[in-house]
Amino acid sequence: MAEPILHIEGLDKKIGSKKILKQISMDVRQGEIIGLLGPNGSGKTTLIRIIVGLLKQNSGSVAINGFKHDTEFEQAMEAVGAIVENPEFYPYLSGWENLKHFANMHKKIDDDRLDEVVERVGLTSAIDDKVKTYSLGMRQRLGIAQAILHRPKLLILDEPTNGLDPAGMKDFRDHIKELAEEEGTAVLFATHLLREVEDLCDRVIIIQKGEIKAEVSLNGAGQKTEKAVIEVQPAEKAIAWLVGNGYTAERKDGSIVVDIVKENIPELNRSLVGQGLNVFSIMTYTQSLEDEFIKATTAHQEEGEELV
Repeated sequence: MAEPILHIEGLDKKIGSKKILKQISMDVRQGEIIGLLGPNGSGKTTLIRIIVGLLKQNSGSVAINGFKHDTEFEQAMEAVGAIVENPEFYPYLSGWENLKHFANMHKKIDDDRLDEVVERVGLTSAIDDKVKTYSLGMRQRLGIAQAILHRPKLLILDEPTNGLDPAGMKDFRDHIKELAEEEGTAVLFATHLLREVEDLCDRVIIIQKGEIKAEVSLNGAGQKTEKAVIEVQPAEKAIAWLVGNGYTAERKDGSIVVDIVKENIPELNRSLVGQGLNVFSIMTYTQSLEDEFIKATTAHQEEGEELV
């Protein structure tokens, strides 16, 4: 397997005596769109700031495109593009003049590349207008263009859809998907919006109180956890048999919830009946990302811990 574009291992961050990030380890690979999902105050932005070099971790390591943060920072940053919330531009310059300004900060970005990114983000007709006339959605598209001018291997997005209307959010998602598919850019997308993650990402990392609590695949097979709700009597005997035979099962609202793929339900039904159990119904359901998020975070909120 190819080396990940972003590799984080054992990362810790403290501010004073408070731990903000705790043993964060994760990989992002070429062409992947990874969602970093967590409530406000969970540590997402602190992690983003460490990745882009605005903060320094206390321990652990970050490597980007094979270059280590600590010893090869400039080479690592050459592979990064970033949009942090609302991108800032010079309002009295045109979109083209703003992009030209940013292009001059990098090596070998010619006007052909500027034309290419402008077309990619759909700003060709407005690129010569002053940025002060742009809508928020247009400024976000210009932000994408600025971030990908130098063909970064890794694109960092921190709450980039704040303030966008539904049409603008869909347009933004389409541009990011196209970027990952056509240029192979690895994307790390930090947000607190479940819908945005479900619509955009291949994989989701759920972070709560500075710790990774769960990782969920949203791409292809195994997209979400399949479960069955079984109404069976006697329930105590049924759950003992299920657990004893390797099933993950729990009591819930008078029924038993079992982790199982749909294709294996008929065999499970035969087995339960064969044990002399009375099976009244078996209903399947798919555990959503919302379910996964609540499961991963609720226990910690119930403990009454203060968010950082």
